Order: sequence, then structure tokens, then C-alpha cells
Amino acid sequence: MSDSAVTMVVTEPCGPLHPVVAETVSPPAGWVRVSVVASGVCNADIATAAATGKDTALPVTPGHEVAGVIAETGDRVEGWAAGDRVAVGWFGGSCDHCAHCRTGDVVHCAERKIPGLSYPGGWAQSITVPAGALARIPDGLDLFHAAPFGCAGVTTFNAIRKAGIRAGGRVAVFGIGGLGHLAVQFAAKLGYETIAIARGRDREHLARELGACHYIDSDTQMPGAALKELDGADLILYTASSTAPVDELLTGLAVHGQLTLVGVDAGSVTVPAARLVMNGHTLTGHLTGSPRETEEAMAFAVTTGVRPMIERMPLDKADDAVTRLRSAAPRFRLVLDTAVVSSE
Repeated sequence: MSDSAVTMVVTEPCGPLHPVVAETVSPPAGWVRVSVVASGVCNADIATAAATGKDTALPVTPGHEVAGVIAETGDRVEGWAAGDRVAVGWFGGSCDHCAHCRTGDVVHCAERKIPGLSYPGGWAQSITVPAGALARIPDGLDLFHAAPFGCAGVTTFNAIRKAGIRAGGRVAVFGIGGLGHLAVQFAAKLGYETIAIARGRDREHLARELGACHYIDSDTQMPGAALKELDGADLILYTASSTAPVDELLTGLAVHGQLTLVGVDAGSVTVPAARLVMNGHTLTGHLTGSPRETEEAMAFAVTTGVRPMIERMPLDKADDAVTRLRSAAPRFRLVLDTAVVSSE
């Protein structure tokens, strides 16, 4: 029996997103079809939604923070069944045979797939993905909170826990937005002395509610200097989209401290070589996580109460969601509700 689903697509270069209704198709071997319930809107989706047609063939359906229920499995899919609650994130599949894949580093596979770029993404009522891209959503986590874990959640969780920071160490989070508000929670729940850094005083109360022990207003203080007064941070997790403040922030690292970039733009970072060597500093970048690591992030969230702060929007308002994201209007995570189609 055929079924149909609404999909948000861009059909012309730099055109708007609009809904299209099409019949669903059974998945090929090794793939599964997921009935999407919730789909996050991420900064990385802005470029996908711009859809010039140069890098990705039109039509384009963005969306790489997906949560839903398996509707069908293709041949040769084992361990998954219709009805399973699953998430799909920035990692959308890999080759399974390269050196990175064979050592478990699937996110750096040269043939890594990304939903919305490698195949139609999750701003739709149905998405078909490789079975290897699936993460199982644990009981106790609803699908709307699960969706951001495929990108924002696993990225911040991994960046902190893989930094090798001493027990009880000091972690500073620069930028308290879609990524940063999750990072503050993870750092605090992992037992670190957590410092939140943001512009203005209006986010201090929230930052402290999320678990921050200290708050630095970067409008009134140079954050690197302020961190130095606190004896420096063992880890600075940089979640903002502009790299301009990074140079000054490096002065706030403790000896053997590390600054990890998860938010970037096209800018550059200047690192004084002598200071880097004399203090044993590390500057590094971090990219997402595997499906298994997404499961671990969600399990940790269920145990500790970490949750993304979300705002729901109807699926067919995806274009409005992108506009809001471009204007930096949303404070945290926008999530599209596929069950809601506005009447306008």
C-alpha cells in the first residue's frame, strides 16, 4: 500500500523552501525509511537551504537533526525493526572500509554522508537513510528533545568528554546559544567547575541555572583576561560562529590548557608560537560524533537531566525558521514538528 509524505524542498537556485507531497518509496538494501516526528534547524542548514545548485543537485531538502520511528527496513538490515525510535544526525553514513572507519573514526571517513547534502534530509515527514546512520533513542527522552542530539548534543558532549581534562578541572564555554547551553549542562554534570561566557548580563541567571559556577560578560570584560584571573581554564569550548574573539581567549588557558573550536566561520586564528610552546597549550577543532556516541550522549542526558531548550515550529514554516536563524533571533534550538502543517 502506497503512502505519501510532505517534504520541504528548494527547487530553484537560492529559491524558497516549499512543501511538496510525494509517495514514499521502500528503502533499498542496507537502508531504512524513518517516519520523521521532529527535525532540528541548525546553523549548518543555512548553507544547505541556500541551495545554489553548484555543490548539490536540486531539488534540495535540508535537515540533519532527525528523530522519528522506523517505518520500513530494506533487505540486509539487521538489528533494526519497524517501530524502533531512532535519531539521525550530521553523520549520515560512511564507507565502512577505509582506515578511519576501520578504527571507529567514522565521522572522518572521506565518503561520509550528510543528510540534506548526500541525500534528501529530514525536513520532511519521511527520510530514507543508511542503517549505519541510526542511533537508538532511549526511553525517557522524547523525540523533540532527541532530535538536536544528532548534531548539537553529541558534538558538545564529545568535545568535553574527549578533551582529557583532569577530574574537577575548569571548563569555560564561550557562547551560550544553541550549542553553548548544552555544553554548560554537560560540563557541569560531568563534574567540572563550569564558566559561562556570553555577551551581556541577560543570560547570567540562565547560565547559572544550567550549572555554571561563574559567568563572564564579554561586553564588559575581556574574557581571556577574566579567565586568567580565575587561574585559567583547562578547557575552553568555543561555540560561537565568529572566530574573531579566539586570539584573546587563548590568554585565558591554564598551563596545558586546550581550546576546542566547534563553532567556526571563514576566519583565521593567530597563535603566538612562544606562548603555545611555553604553556603547553593545545588548539584543536571537533566535528560531531558517531551514532554510538550519539546514543551515549542521549543516555547521559536521561541519567542526568540534560535537555536542549527547544522551540517548535510547523514543518511547512521551515523557510521562516531559516530566516529566524539567519537573523540570530532564536535563543536556542528550533525544531520542526512534522505533524503540524499550518493552515495559512
